[in-house]
Amino acid sequence: MADQEFDYIVVGAGTAGCLLANRLSADPSNRVLLIEAGGRDNYHWIHIPVGYLYCIDNPRTDWRFRTEPDPGLNGRSLIYPRGKTLGGCSSINGMLYIRGQARDYDGWAELCDDEAWRWDNCLPDFMKHEDHYRLDAGGDGDATHRDFHGHGGEWRVEKQRLNWQVLDDFATAAVEAGVPRTEDFNRGDNEGVNYFDVNQRAGWRWNTSKAFLREAEKRPNLTLWHSTQVLGLAFDTDNGDTPRCRGVRVERQGKPSEALADREVILCAGAIGSPQLLQLSGVGPADLLGAHRIPVVCDLPGVGENLQDHLQIRSVYRVTGAKTLNTMANSLVGKAKIGLEYALKRSGPMSMAPSQLCAFTRSSDEQTHPNIQYHVQPLSLEAFGQPLHDFPAITASVCNLNPTSRGTVRIKSADPRQAPAIAPNYLSTPEDRKVAADSLRVTRRIAEQPAFAKYRPEEVKPGVQYHSDDDLARLSGDIGTTIFHPVGTAKMGRDDDPMAVVDSRLRVRGVQGLRVVDASVMPTITSGNTNSPTLMIAEKAAGWILAHEA
Repeated sequence: MADQEFDYIVVGAGTAGCLLANRLSADPSNRVLLIEAGGRDNYHWIHIPVGYLYCIDNPRTDWRFRTEPDPGLNGRSLIYPRGKTLGGCSSINGMLYIRGQARDYDGWAELCDDEAWRWDNCLPDFMKHEDHYRLDAGGDGDATHRDFHGHGGEWRVEKQRLNWQVLDDFATAAVEAGVPRTEDFNRGDNEGVNYFDVNQRAGWRWNTSKAFLREAEKRPNLTLWHSTQVLGLAFDTDNGDTPRCRGVRVERQGKPSEALADREVILCAGAIGSPQLLQLSGVGPADLLGAHRIPVVCDLPGVGENLQDHLQIRSVYRVTGAKTLNTMANSLVGKAKIGLEYALKRSGPMSMAPSQLCAFTRSSDEQTHPNIQYHVQPLSLEAFGQPLHDFPAITASVCNLNPTSRGTVRIKSADPRQAPAIAPNYLSTPEDRKVAADSLRVTRRIAEQPAFAKYRPEEVKPGVQYHSDDDLARLSGDIGTTIFHPVGTAKMGRDDDPMAVVDSRLRVRGVQGLRVVDASVMPTITSGNTNSPTLMIAEKAAGWILAHEA
């Protein structure tokens, strides 16, 4: 296939890539190529909210990565889902709309010495693409909501179309334990308890392919190559100046090809894919590249370092006298009722996000801000992908929002088709082990409150016989699992930070014509789910790129 030339090449049609392709191609003079390794998002389970159960670990929609055996998890290896389809992770994730805390972004601004990343300067980028249900015509939106939320954008935010009495009572128990109620987690201080808002439209998943790509794809200046594997980046290195990224090498329709970018190549392949592509292309730690006989284009030691993730620790409580999904879905009649409700009303369990109830609070009195988050579900199982338990139960998963553990993403060979080694290094610091133990105690305190105690909860996991810090930290390693929030592997930072991969405007250091725009650029993980912060990053980057900042 002949080489083709564009102004911009966007690698990865996921959360960030779909928005960027939309924004860049809105100017008809820009020739934009969007490349996605996965296929179209025409698998029906992508669009039915509960279908995440059939998309995760499915080769049609997921890269099916696995972590290396992790000492912090007592040697266990985890599945590590990453979306491989149009919409990327937004096509298989939990659909939960959470921005994080203002302090997250103010911290980025200080780390990068760039006021553009302060919360007050990020809020307009969140609002620009938002379409919040509270501001619908006839809705209950007031001036406060208009100060924090947008309407008419592409990214739909709605209330969930269900509620569960047992979760309502767990929320009341959280209030009894000292967690305030909140009606909005997204105003900069997310402390409180309530149901999540979700990225759905009328009971269907709303992914970034529908939101940003479906209409933009009709533009003659936007070219989409799906089912196309990017093999590496192409650099001009012979002119004696700073190496310049001139395009990408791909395999498309079974044949090798090269696409050229007159202005920029923009990596939106995510916290695993972007550092992998950089390393494969000679941008990364020189010793790692040398070990795989990859010529060094730019020695950037931070590429693939600084991996951060939220480890969820799942407490399971058997309950008495409560309706849960365990009892509803463990019979043919119950499954038929669930299917009929969704077919007729687009509501009920098939419209469920993976988690329904949310709470942000402190793991101990010594914490100065909410440092743990709950994802609470009216169901239980041994592990993802396994059958529901045959007894009524709920799961209260809690995660440390600001882990101090750091992991790595490193290629295993020069073969772009071989998955990299992903080593999150969970619970590798005393601080993280202490928060894990304390957070399990908070869960127990909530479960003991009168509003929930009426269900006679029995702690199935981890088990009431365990009390000490050491026991609870070890058990956290036994039952903890990823909540699918990897970030930080191509972090932004100041010029004097030797581990910074990109500058504060997301330009890759030491080369020209290359940016990274996805969750990998976060220097520290946000205090909550990471999909919507990634969209904000893409919105901000689009403005800089269109302004032709060199």
